Amino acid sequence: MTWGIRISDVTGGEIQTPNLDSLAKDGLRFSQFYNAARCCPTRASLLSGLYQHQAGIGLMTGDKKLPGYQGELGRNILTIAEALGLAGYKNYMSGKWHVTRHTRPEGPKENWPRQRGFDRFYGTITGAGSFYDPATLCRENTYITPVNDAGYQPETYYYTDAISDNAVKFLQDHEKSDAEKPFFLYLAYTTAHWPMHALTRDIKKYQGVYDSGFDSIRKARLKKLKALGLVSSDTMLSPGSDNWEKTPHKDWEIRNMETYAAMVDNMDQGIGRVMKELRKQGKFKNTLFLYLQDNGGCAEGYGRYAPKNGYREYQPMEPDELQKKIWPPMQTRDGRPLRVGPGEMAGPEDTFIGYGRGWANVSNTPFREYKHFAHEGGIATPLIAHWPKGIRKKMRGKIDHQPGHLIDLMATCVHLAGLKYPKTFGEHSIDPLEGVSLAPAFRGEPLGRKDALYFEHHLNCAIRDGDWKLVRYGRTGRPATLQPWELYDMSKDRVESNNLAQKKPELVQSLEQKWEDWANRARVKPWPWKFENK
Repeated sequence: MTWGIRISDVTGGEIQTPNLDSLAKDGLRFSQFYNAARCCPTRASLLSGLYQHQAGIGLMTGDKKLPGYQGELGRNILTIAEALGLAGYKNYMSGKWHVTRHTRPEGPKENWPRQRGFDRFYGTITGAGSFYDPATLCRENTYITPVNDAGYQPETYYYTDAISDNAVKFLQDHEKSDAEKPFFLYLAYTTAHWPMHALTRDIKKYQGVYDSGFDSIRKARLKKLKALGLVSSDTMLSPGSDNWEKTPHKDWEIRNMETYAAMVDNMDQGIGRVMKELRKQGKFKNTLFLYLQDNGGCAEGYGRYAPKNGYREYQPMEPDELQKKIWPPMQTRDGRPLRVGPGEMAGPEDTFIGYGRGWANVSNTPFREYKHFAHEGGIATPLIAHWPKGIRKKMRGKIDHQPGHLIDLMATCVHLAGLKYPKTFGEHSIDPLEGVSLAPAFRGEPLGRKDALYFEHHLNCAIRDGDWKLVRYGRTGRPATLQPWELYDMSKDRVESNNLAQKKPELVQSLEQKWEDWANRARVKPWPWKFENK
């Protein structure tokens, strides 16, 4: 899984992703798969096979003192690693964790990867930070720095490379000591989360590619998405978010997207190294790859504004000294401040830039809205499944248009592992899974889903029931507010341009009641916000 890479970034775009392309070409693509609109809720749902509120992380990793908003994975769930461990799997994780509120070096650590079923772990406990010196970098249960980590000392440290390389090392070690056992590898990239950090050699590949601006790239991506069959031939672009002609600092904006593309490119290179290792071991054809991302393109403004008070001075850090912050004000290890705002060209380790709303709108082609929202631009994700020994030949290279959700990934793993999902684990009662196995789609068959799919994040709510989608905006201010429901026919209008709510009030009422019943059952309610007249 990766952060914020959209369908058009990896299968409809100009970014070079030959390894993902090969997995898609020889595997099965899902055109209507969904995440939970933001990083940690998505990870909680993926790991648990339940909706994120049921897993305890309905919002972020802060404790709101409510069952669905504890900011911590509950003991009412199993992680995929804990479940597969019951079936004899060895479990490895490399990358971003971000499903616990306890992030200090001394813990408590009962919700860190090694305590939730993973036999090996390399990565970050929190959600973001420098790609050259990540905050909360951890090996097994111990915080480390790129300088003092005896297990990994590349010529140039870059976190995406580190995630890939350590994953390969886990696979190599598994082959030496546990080759007879099946394995599960959770490869959780932070690419392409802000800050826009990338290696110079990767950025150079994209010089000049984005000079024409937002609109032309969106049009080219939509054309390719149609040609691939990922969207219908009559799909129109949602309205553009920003006017390129009126956009200031064009050279800066271009560099931001060049850097974003380079980050994705580097991730694909790392996926290629994992694929190469499995081919070397003779396990590639019998390994199920599932690639997806955790939220839509990010329109947040982190790093896009110049500092009001200039930059403070820093002292160089000692080898064992840990980065204490994941966003500015912060420093490089040798004492330089991280520079922000227009004119500071993204890429180097002493910058901290987000790529902004205009390019997020490009990433989300052709949909509207972004990370955080329950409209398609916030929750739609590419999903690629590749498994030569498990996906029938007739389905390879095909596209499955059945709606799917993160909750289905655990159900798929449990099904394929031949595991009877337990009702208890140790002294804890375990909630039943919410999703369905995707394995029938590997044979070209219906998934057999018996319920709708549901969404809520920051009061942005939706329900997807067959071809119908009910969705609304919410505001979490004081007081919190909910906007009217919107209704869309997804079979004809995935860009959500024709609101049918007024024409079909009975359907709106029926879907709203289903959403309310789910929200009460799945610990979305009680809300952690106060409303007027609610």
